[in-house]
Amino acid sequence: MASPPTGEELAVMIEDKGNEIRQLKFAKTSKDDLKPHIDELLALKTKFQSTTGAPYVAPGQEKKTKPAPAATPAAPVDPNKKSKKQLQREKKEAEKAIAKAKAKEERERKQAEAAASGGGSAHESTPEGQEWRYGDLPMVQSSEMTGKTFCPVGDLTSAKAGEEIWLRARVHTSRSIKKGVFLVLRQALYTVQATVFVGGNVGRPMVQYAEDVSKESVIDVRGTLVVTPSPVSGCTQKEVELKIEEIHVVSAADTFMPVIVADAMRPDRTPEEEEKQEKEGKAPTVAADTRLDYRWIDLRTPANQAIFKIQSAVCQYFRANLASKGFVEIHSPKLLAGASEGGSEVFTTNYFGTEACLAQSPQLYKQMAAACGGFGRVMEVGPVFRAEKSRTHRHLCEFTGLDFEMVIKEHYFEVLEVFSDLFINIFDEVNRNCKEELEAVRTQHPFEDLRYARPTLRLTFQEGIQLLIDAGYDADPLGDLSTEHEKKLGDLVAEKYGTDFFMMDKYPLDVRPFYTMPCPSNPKHSNSFDIFIRGEEIVSGAQRIHDLEFLKERAREHDIPLDSIMSYLDAFKHGAEPHGGGGIGLERVVMLFLGLKNIRKTSMFPRDPKRCAP
Repeated sequence: MASPPTGEELAVMIEDKGNEIRQLKFAKTSKDDLKPHIDELLALKTKFQSTTGAPYVAPGQEKKTKPAPAATPAAPVDPNKKSKKQLQREKKEAEKAIAKAKAKEERERKQAEAAASGGGSAHESTPEGQEWRYGDLPMVQSSEMTGKTFCPVGDLTSAKAGEEIWLRARVHTSRSIKKGVFLVLRQALYTVQATVFVGGNVGRPMVQYAEDVSKESVIDVRGTLVVTPSPVSGCTQKEVELKIEEIHVVSAADTFMPVIVADAMRPDRTPEEEEKQEKEGKAPTVAADTRLDYRWIDLRTPANQAIFKIQSAVCQYFRANLASKGFVEIHSPKLLAGASEGGSEVFTTNYFGTEACLAQSPQLYKQMAAACGGFGRVMEVGPVFRAEKSRTHRHLCEFTGLDFEMVIKEHYFEVLEVFSDLFINIFDEVNRNCKEELEAVRTQHPFEDLRYARPTLRLTFQEGIQLLIDAGYDADPLGDLSTEHEKKLGDLVAEKYGTDFFMMDKYPLDVRPFYTMPCPSNPKHSNSFDIFIRGEEIVSGAQRIHDLEFLKERAREHDIPLDSIMSYLDAFKHGAEPHGGGGIGLERVVMLFLGLKNIRKTSMFPRDPKRCAP
């Protein structure tokens, strides 16, 4: 004789039966045909309670006391960092969500009991035969293609007024009144108001269903687009709203949200403004670590959507501009037998019994391809790894490099001219084609448009040092620039020349890598350069040494064992063309172009000394 099912087994049976009923409703099954299935569901729930001693609660509706992230974060949120009012607010949000879930469960129970007893329909307030208009969709498993056309939220304008529209979007906010509910639906950068009110084909149960949909759930809605009598504040689509006639949950979000997207969208504040807002009991912004611990939620804000669309555009324009100049895209190895440039700040790994490291840059390989391999002009977009323990606003342990290398005919200024045209083209294209994205970023993170000259301003290192000295700074004419000096120099250049973007060349030889070509007129200087945006370096580049014996000599001067770079040196034994190039940090360029204060805002899943997840 089979043993009776356990509570766990009964819970699975209840969930399966619930899904079956939802599918039957969606298929417009009659009430008479539904009744035996509802009776069976109620019997299972009764059996569950007698077995476990507690009523059945649907998954995701149980009371939660703390969030459960998908992966253990590298830098868990410290509750002590949150203000008392913020913690109280989060507690209140959680309690409200739990109460809403319980109310929904109670309504479903009463409706099911009414249907089972014959005393009334589970949808007694729903017009006859209209139950299919709402309910959870079956899991999308690619079982069919209906040909249904969904309209992007950003395309909803008065030009489409009167049209029947299908949307798939997330529930951004929900506000209930006596006979209906207002929803704000969000999709990427765009939001639109949608309404569900009792009347016509819409019954009270459908309104209750809409009220119960948790924030951030993915839903499908069908409705008629209408022009509003006055602009809808708080939505990007201000002149229209959607009158919902059908609503289905595609994927329900947990009722407890560790990051409230509406809070994560609030404009940047100064510490003083933040303190004042908290004292007044107004909603706080979300802490940086909390955002990164739950990055998949934080990415949903319009500003973050815009940041990474702009970042994508920068990569596209980088490739397109260089391709038009004859550059070939390559993909160099990221596992190396030694340090990328003979340095020590590398991540090491075991490579089948020998030590290897992750590439600090594609430098040596792009030289091999361009100057030694006959390609002439090469570019690469790829990951770069730096084992630096710097946890600053502009450093990451992994970032995306935009690199190029090219042969030169006479002078390394040929490289600078390519860089100048490249950046001016990228800036122009982003400003021309990403207007909505730029405004979405500006709404949350106010910034001033980047100023850049045509042609790009070019200073020598000595001219830059003199600007600092004239302003009262103690700057070494043969040393490297400190972060403070770079920032101040950016301010001085902006004030004197009216540009936030400039190049500086002829750096001291001693502060550049071993393969940098010395300046022919002054051996203490080099044929190298940096490029700056808003006083921060975004590019480092140079003419490279292409003579084998001179390259060996410079490596020895830098105390680099020749056997550790022999595969690189070997490439120059068979003739190498004069060449130069440089590397761009993608995240840093986007950060500075948008005037953001931290590079983690432009890295989708940042890696720094304290974070390796998510």
